[in-house]
Amino acid sequence: MRELAQLLNEMQRAGVIGNYALVGATAQMRYTEPVDAADRLDVLGGVYEFCATKGYRPEGEAIRVGAWPAQFVPAFSPLTVEAMEQAETADFEGVALRVVRADHLAVIALSVGRAKDFARILALLESGSVSQDAIERLAARHGLAEAWRNFERRFLDD
Repeated sequence: MRELAQLLNEMQRAGVIGNYALVGATAQMRYTEPVDAADRLDVLGGVYEFCATKGYRPEGEAIRVGAWPAQFVPAFSPLTVEAMEQAETADFEGVALRVVRADHLAVIALSVGRAKDFARILALLESGSVSQDAIERLAARHGLAEAWRNFERRFLDD
């Protein structure tokens, strides 16, 4: 993870990428145990070129940075833009690394809605990294109030 953090910070300093934050399974590892362990988009051409100059090559949908497969995804909605803007800085072995907050991680997972995404939300709740109220407020602000109510009925109601 340290090597990935260094690469991301170097890419940001070099102007290859703007703001960034970890999302998905890799971000969730900050809060809980992992739930689960193509072609790249043209908008990511600069990312792939920069990584190639550092010796990091594409591997499926990701670029392997040491032991970590890193998938680069542009922010694709107001929710993901906000998540990156409000990301927290964590310390990974002495290197700063921006990570999406747990509430954003949960609501992004809610918006995707796959079984593994629901498992991520449950793991975040069970770990105490985020509250139901925080998810509810953020989901409502991003038009996902009904999706959250459905999730609560399905997984949280006794």
